[in-house]
Order: sequence, then C-alpha cells, then structure tokens
Amino acid sequence: MEERVIPTRMELLRIKGRIRLASKGHSLLKRKRDALIMEFFKVLKEARDIRQRANEMLSKAFTALYYATVTHTQIEIESISGLTRIDYELDVKESNVMGVKIPKITFSIKREQQYPLLFTSSSIDYLIATYKGLLRVLVEVAEIETTIKRLLKEIEKTKRRVNALEYIVIPRLTHQLKEVKQRLEEMERDMFVSLKVVKRNLEKRKS
Repeated sequence: MEERVIPTRMELLRIKGRIRLASKGHSLLKRKRDALIMEFFKVLKEARDIRQRANEMLSKAFTALYYATVTHTQIEIESISGLTRIDYELDVKESNVMGVKIPKITFSIKREQQYPLLFTSSSIDYLIATYKGLLRVLVEVAEIETTIKRLLKEIEKTKRRVNALEYIVIPRLTHQLKEVKQRLEEMERDMFVSLKVVKRNLEKRKS
C-alpha cells in the first residue's frame, strides 16, 4: 500500500532528505557490489588452480595405492593403516573483506605415530606421504569453497538491496516528491485566487 504524504513544506524537505540518503546508500552499495564481484572472480581463479592441484594429488594418491597393492597384500596395507596415526590441528581464523568473513585455515601435523618399517617397502612411505599431501590440498579446497559461497551470498544480498533502492525506494520517493510539489503548487494557486477574491470584495466595499 502506497504511503500517504501530507502536502507541507516540512514534508517536502523530509522527502528530499530521504532521496539524498537513499541515493547515497545506492551509490555506496553499488561500489560494494562491484568490489565484491571483482574479489569473487579473483578467488574463482585461485579456486581453479587449487582444484587442479587437488585432482592431480588425488590421481597421485590412487597411483600410490595401486603400487602399494603390488608389493603388499590388502591385509598388510590395512594393518599398516591401523598402526599409522597422524594427529593434526586445524587453526581457523577469519578476516573481514567488505563485510564478508573470509576463512583462513592452517593445517599442521602435531604428532605422527610411525608404522613398523621391518616388513614395509618404499611404496608404503610414498603412499602415506602422498595422502598427507592430499589432505593438505583438501583443506585448501574447503577454505576456498567456503570463501566462494560466502562471497556469492553477500553479492546476492547486496544486489537485492541495490535493486530495491534503484527500482522501488527511490522511484517511490521521487513520485511522492512530485505529488507534494504539485499539491503545494495547487494550494498556492488556490490561495492566490482566494486572496484576489478577498481583495476585490474589499475594494467593492470601499467604493
């Protein structure tokens, strides 16, 4: 339902003030939207590189597993896997980029329980080293994917606010301003005509 306005000079000034404020907010939000989009494409390029590295590491991991199965039985590999333990830590920090909380995840190995070396080969060493490398890359993938999702969410929210101001709020206020101006002009004309009538009547009385 359209907001009804009172045709007064005070209302006219109030609407002008709201239009100035809405226009300023619209300009700021557009700059924020454009900056977020630039940041998004920058992160997207980084994401492509990280995904490529993740695919390469995944391929290496499967290859390493294959070579391990050539020199060891499945039972041996499962036994070694059960004896191998890696304690790691994820330190998650956040930075603020134009209102978006961007995660920074640091992966570190705190303690590593070694498997018995007597009945193992270099293929097992390579397998474990490869999977540790894969784990690091997957943490990077999680970090960049989270960043992309948060940036997209903020871009969409900012776009909705820009569109609301551009296509709803500012046009409505502009229409209200025009309406108040027209009604004030009508009132001024009516007042002018009334004053002329009063003046004419006074002159008739004097004569």
